[in-house]
Amino acid sequence: MKIIDVVIEYISVPLKRPFKTALRTVNSVEDVIVKVITDCGNIGYGEAPPTAVITGDTTGSIVSAINYVIKKTIIGLRIENFEELIIKLNKCMVNNTSAKAAVDIALYDLYGQLYKTPLYKLLGGYRKEISTDITISVNDPIEMAEDSVDAVSLGYKTLKIKVGKEVALDIKRLQKVREVIGPDIKLRIDANQGWAPKEAVKILRRMEDLGLDIELVEQPVEAHDFEGLKFVSDNVYIPVMADESVFSPRDALRIMQMRAADLINIKLMKTGGIYNALKICTIAEIYGVECMIGCMLEAKVSVTAAAHLAAAKSVITKIDLDGPVLCKGDPIIGGVIFKESIITIGDGPGLGITGIVFNDS
Repeated sequence: MKIIDVVIEYISVPLKRPFKTALRTVNSVEDVIVKVITDCGNIGYGEAPPTAVITGDTTGSIVSAINYVIKKTIIGLRIENFEELIIKLNKCMVNNTSAKAAVDIALYDLYGQLYKTPLYKLLGGYRKEISTDITISVNDPIEMAEDSVDAVSLGYKTLKIKVGKEVALDIKRLQKVREVIGPDIKLRIDANQGWAPKEAVKILRRMEDLGLDIELVEQPVEAHDFEGLKFVSDNVYIPVMADESVFSPRDALRIMQMRAADLINIKLMKTGGIYNALKICTIAEIYGVECMIGCMLEAKVSVTAAAHLAAAKSVITKIDLDGPVLCKGDPIIGGVIFKESIITIGDGPGLGITGIVFNDS
């Protein structure tokens, strides 16, 4: 199965409501779709969101990286020689992790198709069904409480609450949400680098004192501040998860060696795809650190890939793959099946995606 072409398309999917974090506000998913085509007629699908504020990648940089570097690197290579293929993809340029991820996902899709097997079975086959949380955007406390009640009514057992935008309001937000949903729903909070280390300790201790029962706090400090991340981890009881701090297996290893965080959030757009995400899983298994699989604001191609990885690996114990359920529609034909919080992996080969309805179709 030889690669003969790489084609780029685009999708635009409005969100049900604006997505707000400490870093940005987004109203629609505007993603790059990659189709890797083989001489056998098989097509591997990949996807990349332009998330410049986190990965540094824009639509233009993703497209240019694929068209002018990656495409030339992989055309003519065979899926059968997968290790050679994936190594050349990773070494063809530095950074550009979203572009690499889109192509990596498409290659893994083809790898599963080659052996006529769902990808999660090739990667480990730990389970067939997973359960995701859902994100509650940063808004005033009453609106966040209403959104939380709506999510619980749909069957979500875990809510991921965005904080870190206005420190004085963060406690009120959490108090109001906990008040309306009761004690049985898990609350995760994500500061998106919104706090300074000492500020994070102060506010998290306050949450502890108030009995808000926070399952974990995600990336409380700036991504580069590993020492600040460790300071927070050492001084609060709430488990701390590294997210934007982890782009590579090397980042994950350093954080684990420093004991700078209790948990690691793996996102394919940061790692450059499944290949490096698997390395992080192995490191985490060695150090006894549990992982979350997360996503940016992505549609169902790349989220399907992340779900296959999560289904394959027991070290991934927490799931944050709510991107598709935040969208008003789903242009992806096939892939994983969403029933609100429950994600089921299909039996189709590779990612099980059979087509995409593009905006100009």
